[in-house]
Amino acid sequence: MDEHIADAIARPDLIRLERGLVCLRFETMKVVSALAAVERLLERGRVRPGDTLLDSSSGIYAYALAVACHRYGLGCHIVGSTTIDSALHNQLVLLGCRLERVEPSADLKLDQSLRVRRVRQLLHENPDYHWMRQYHDDIHYLGYRTIADRIRAELDSDSLTIVGGVGSGASTGALAKYLRGVDTAVTLVGVQPFGSVTFGSEHVSDSEMIIAGIGSSIPFGNVDHTAYDTLHWISFDTALSGSTDLLRRHAVFAGLSSGAAYLAARWERYEGASGPVLFIAADTGHRYNEAVFSRAEAAEDIAELAPRPVDSTTELTMPWSRMRWDRACAPPGARGERERVTTPLGGAG
Repeated sequence: MDEHIADAIARPDLIRLERGLVCLRFETMKVVSALAAVERLLERGRVRPGDTLLDSSSGIYAYALAVACHRYGLGCHIVGSTTIDSALHNQLVLLGCRLERVEPSADLKLDQSLRVRRVRQLLHENPDYHWMRQYHDDIHYLGYRTIADRIRAELDSDSLTIVGGVGSGASTGALAKYLRGVDTAVTLVGVQPFGSVTFGSEHVSDSEMIIAGIGSSIPFGNVDHTAYDTLHWISFDTALSGSTDLLRRHAVFAGLSSGAAYLAARWERYEGASGPVLFIAADTGHRYNEAVFSRAEAAEDIAELAPRPVDSTTELTMPWSRMRWDRACAPPGARGERERVTTPLGGAG
């Protein structure tokens, strides 16, 4: 029996949707990384019960950290984006989290920069705070070790393909790291929105919106670019079609990044992956009800959708592009301001 809801949330479901296609479904994936990170910090004495943990978040990590802090009797302070809706706001408040929001901005880079600036101010004012640095500290890899062990045990394949939104780099990067420790043939496929600097698509804008959580307008230190074999860039409208089909065809109610990963995984499976393809469904579809599921009539038949193959990021084109990355290094725009932190706690080792 679980001792706290965080333990249950951190345990994902493995669902075989069809032959060769598996869904790794989370209620809220970032609880995995936040919970393990907090456990390690407490274990090594870097934080103690009653201390306050601080970070910036557009929403999901805020909830994950608040739940982890609730689990271990810690304070939680979040500098949040205006994308945090009323349902999440109410949960954070009742979980005891102190939430600040930066000034509204239509520019994602400005929004992220304002949040980081405020975090630094708070650290100056409260030197006893611990900054979690979800984007840069590889302590957030730790929670995925047990998930990788479970995947290896249940799928038992030495030719597995993992597909997922890149985001902060922790989930896909960690799964590849731990799985490749035993099965070196594991292939990693990353999914990005157009407009993200992480893999060089900042010059292509999506007029609808950047899909939250899978890209960034600033460099993230936790992204190991050399781990990725292939990249898919997927637009909002195309991901909407994926999320809608995932619910209609397989009854999996998941978010926009999950719909994008589902499309990429189907493509990799049907284009010749030698073994099973597993994609990450990082959260449920509840916060996308208005933006996605209420617009289901606009969804395209996914059988009619296919990525444009490109050889360079200069060729990227909406609504869907695919490129072999071949474990190359970070593009120039993803290198500046990088703050990779390998903790003295054992990190992701």
